[in-house]
Amino acid sequence: SASEEDWLALRPQEPSPSQCCGSGCKPCIYDVYDKELAQWERAKAMQDKSLLMGKKEQSNNSELNPDTFTAFSVSSVEQLTEDTYQYKFELPGNSSLRLSLGQHIVLRGVVNGLEVQRAYTPISPRNAEGYFEVLIKCYEAGLMSQYIKTWKRGDVVFWRGPFGGFPYQPNKHGELLMLASGTGLAPMIPILQSITDDEEDETFVTLVGCFPTFDKIYLKPLLQDLARYWNIRIFYVLSQETSLETLPWSYQENTYTGRLNEDLMKTIVNSCRRKPFVLICGSSAFNEDMSRYLKAAGIEEDSCFVF
Repeated sequence: SASEEDWLALRPQEPSPSQCCGSGCKPCIYDVYDKELAQWERAKAMQDKSLLMGKKEQSNNSELNPDTFTAFSVSSVEQLTEDTYQYKFELPGNSSLRLSLGQHIVLRGVVNGLEVQRAYTPISPRNAEGYFEVLIKCYEAGLMSQYIKTWKRGDVVFWRGPFGGFPYQPNKHGELLMLASGTGLAPMIPILQSITDDEEDETFVTLVGCFPTFDKIYLKPLLQDLARYWNIRIFYVLSQETSLETLPWSYQENTYTGRLNEDLMKTIVNSCRRKPFVLICGSSAFNEDMSRYLKAAGIEEDSCFVF
């Protein structure tokens, strides 16, 4: 029978804190570890290694799975701004990820021998066939960013999921107010596209995108297209621009300079055509600020969803 040493070698490794992306995934990497540990303990108690089989294999049917990482290959890399990239991944055949709206997936990277995991939201339409796309901002000192910056076409990357998401239903809310900071735009895009693709869906949407400068607004052509729909309005709040005069005239009337503060929030909420249900996505500081300003504008917590 296997020695104690053999069994210890098979014991699952406890995740390090860097491996948890902190996005509240179900199952979290720690849940997966607990499940594997229980499986290992049961196998060891019964001295039966076959009970561990199937634990380590990567899922190779290229179907996204919340429990194990699946390999996908990078089919294109497009730089959008100085630090933000759009990556396209291949899906086998004409399959699609079949995410529900605003769901995120978790990326695994290894940097200097340290495993890191982070959550990102695909921005491709959820019925996109044969591919999916992710918007990623790279940070100078970020561990995961160092790994992502090395990607080139043909590289293989590991994802698991999907997790989270906003249970969107057409026409359930009279108006959605979307407050997005930077790449917080990502979960809003599939929801916007599902509304504009559905002629029966008459939900009004007001999207407020917060960026430092005009150059740092992502996906401008896509947003311009969406803003042409009768029920979609898009505002920009640019914290580091001082004057609107330098912007293209088509942006001037729907752009604010400075920060999205309590007064501007009241103005925007009051301009909504119906009492809005609010979706928020940004840094934790942004999310807290927005919740505070919304409260001051008379929007209760049960009318908000934070990604």
